[in-house]
Parts: sequence; structure tokens; C-alpha cells
Amino acid sequence: QVQVVESGGGLVQPGESLRLSCAASGSILRMYDMGWYRQAPGGERELVGSISSEGSINYADSVKGRFTISRDNAKNTVYLQMNSLKPEDTAVYYCNRIRARWSWGQGTQVTVSA
Repeated sequence: QVQVVESGGGLVQPGESLRLSCAASGSILRMYDMGWYRQAPGGERELVGSISSEGSINYADSVKGRFTISRDNAKNTVYLQMNSLKPEDTAVYYCNRIRARWSWGQGTQVTVSA
């Protein structure tokens, strides 16, 4: 069974940066189209960005130009670099496959507040 673990969240001020990590045991992430998702309090889970198995990357309009997805195949880890963070980026962030998702991990809390 694949277990996904997200980490790297925290409390930051507007304009600051964070880097989230997504590691998976029991599978090889580069084989799949992977996405970073987030769910704000009271909101629905939304796709923030994705990286395909071929390396194609896409972002939601709300984070384009501020967030960067990357993958380290040697470490079997997908990253989400978040710059110029805004209060509206506050959410629990998750990673998972784009299709045929695994069970959701615990996520990592990102709070952007002055």
C-alpha cells in the first residue's frame, strides 16, 4: 500500500517562502502524474499544480509565477516551492496522483498571516 507523506508547512508572514516535500513509500513517483492540492478551511480541495511523468508542469492561475513544482527522482520526492505567499494561500496542502489517486496523506498545514 502506498503511503504519501507531506512535510514542510508552517506559519509564515505574507511575502515569505516555504518549500513543501512529498515522499511516497511503496511506489516510484516519477512513474505517475503527480499533483499538489490544497484545502482551505471550509473550502473544497483544489489542484494547485501538477507534474507529469514526462516532466510537464502546470499551475492554477492563482499560484502561477509564485509556486514551482519540481521532482527529485533519486530521492523519490516531489517539491512545491512557494514564494510570495499570501494569506489566501493558507490551507492544508496534499500531494497525490492526478488520476487513480492513492489514499490521502495527512497533509501539511500552511498558514500565512501577519
